Amino acid sequence: MKLCLRCSIFVISTLLFVVPGIVSASWQPEMTVEICQGVAEAEFFGRNAPLYVYTDEQQKSPILTIPQQEKLRVRFLHNTFELNGKTYEAKQLYIQSGEDESIYINDMPYRGYVTLLKQNGMTVINHVLTEDYLYGVVPKEMPSTWPMGALRAQSIAARTFALKNRNRHNEQGFDLCNTAHCQVYAGSSAETKETTEAVDRTRGEVMFYNGAIIDAVFHTDSGGMTESAEQVWGSYVPYLRAVSELQTKTKPWTQRVSTTLFVKKLEESSKRVGHLKSIHLSPLSIGKGSKDRSPSGRVQFIEVLGDKGNCVVSGSDLRRLFALPSTLFDVQRESSDIVFHGYGGGHGLGLSQWGAKAFADRGKTDREILSHYYTDITIEKIY
Repeated sequence: MKLCLRCSIFVISTLLFVVPGIVSASWQPEMTVEICQGVAEAEFFGRNAPLYVYTDEQQKSPILTIPQQEKLRVRFLHNTFELNGKTYEAKQLYIQSGEDESIYINDMPYRGYVTLLKQNGMTVINHVLTEDYLYGVVPKEMPSTWPMGALRAQSIAARTFALKNRNRHNEQGFDLCNTAHCQVYAGSSAETKETTEAVDRTRGEVMFYNGAIIDAVFHTDSGGMTESAEQVWGSYVPYLRAVSELQTKTKPWTQRVSTTLFVKKLEESSKRVGHLKSIHLSPLSIGKGSKDRSPSGRVQFIEVLGDKGNCVVSGSDLRRLFALPSTLFDVQRESSDIVFHGYGGGHGLGLSQWGAKAFADRGKTDREILSHYYTDITIEKIY
């Protein structure tokens, strides 16, 4: 009964915006995903069906029909839409393909339909059902050649993340962007047989903690141990706890910057240093914390001493300033350079994708993998 009640609440709280002629095959939520933003023009066409353009969601007849294979060129000029050379006064436009076919946006196919918004130029938004959205996400987030256990775990994590983070870009008029800020999404062109199977075999499965959908963040590789939320976000999250991996010191990397550039970047971020004298950081030991490292071994801060001042720089700031793959690193001075030696890639929270592959290679199931990376969660099928 609890699951049914949750599903009922979820259905009621999910407001699906429907353009005339578009009918959902199930009650699964619809995602609105930004494809491009602030552009002056875009092209659309239907390969196997015509396109229909509406100016209002209640409109029964389209203002324009574009035969299949013919292109619709939309330009945004002087706060108006110009469709194939003709100007239309409208707050927004809706583009729908006939016969449930994909719409090509700038020669790339997307399931669902499209809205065009006026917003510092033109914003192109793809309305797509959750499962169709995942078809275009999972192969961009994880190689389709990886074991099915890992692909299924990624599918559940991606679905959970999407449902938890709907309305993340609400002020901009859509739910999610199509980049790594949310999840990488490339529409139908990204789909593969293996990842589509992984999505289908986990259809509607979502992770919960104490009755609420979790924020299922994930990253490339932990380097040997994941991180606890408070070390990255500054707040405790019960299901995002540091856990060990099958292997340590994975995905080693080295990054070198000149001492001159190192000091320049710090001073540009209001850290007065002058001539660099020394850098203080405890040696890296994965799974062992210290005053300047988290319990997983990630850098919390370093101390930089110069002839014009001393400063403390956080690990996250160092990662941002010097585009470091992770905060799991040592730092050394070598001649006229500062050298970072580290492991892994990403923030270290939640699912480690390469770690998931290692578990799947050893026969672990998607649920076993997810239960390792997200503490005390349950996985429930909500549609």
